[in-house]
Amino acid sequence: DNLIATSTLLTAEQKEKLQEEISDNLIIKLTEEAEKIPVSESIPIALDWINGRRTPDANQEIKSAISNLSLGTKAPHLFKSLVNAICFGSKKIVDRFEEEGVKIDTVIGIGGVARKSPFIMQTLANVLNKPIKVAASDQAPALGAAAAGIYDNVIEASKKMGSDFESEYFPQLDKVAAYNKLFLGYEQLSFFADPSLKKLQDELYV
Repeated sequence: DNLIATSTLLTAEQKEKLQEEISDNLIIKLTEEAEKIPVSESIPIALDWINGRRTPDANQEIKSAISNLSLGTKAPHLFKSLVNAICFGSKKIVDRFEEEGVKIDTVIGIGGVARKSPFIMQTLANVLNKPIKVAASDQAPALGAAAAGIYDNVIEASKKMGSDFESEYFPQLDKVAAYNKLFLGYEQLSFFADPSLKKLQDELYV
């Protein structure tokens, strides 16, 4: 964007239109190229701690990290590694719930990413090895908040005000094992970036 903004070859109107076009198409193009990369291909391993680790084991001061970079690493590889990291972080959350006795059979996706990125939702289904349903409404949290105090219980409220689902993603069994292997790399990088995590995990399984 800065190169476009400082260009002397373009008018102000051309700069604005070009920046809008790049902004609109960047994620689409990265997604298209990332989808072509086989799960088995070596890509970077990233941690989803850009703003610190929120959960589980919150630590706002922790930093993110990326490993396994090479001269062959391109923008789609980095994009795919960041998508994987987001999904692996979600798996850590789901795993923690299940470790504490909360059984999770299906995950519901809401909001912009869930509705706009089939690539991320399919990756999440493969990583979690669980089906993902995407709510048709962008206002699912607001509907839930509005139902508070009106209905006697959550089940009744969801029947009356719950959103329909516009799409559903199922684990692709031929890719689940590959993502399990990649997840181990994510965990190893997590322990390297924050050694206290290994201690916490060892205590959890004692």
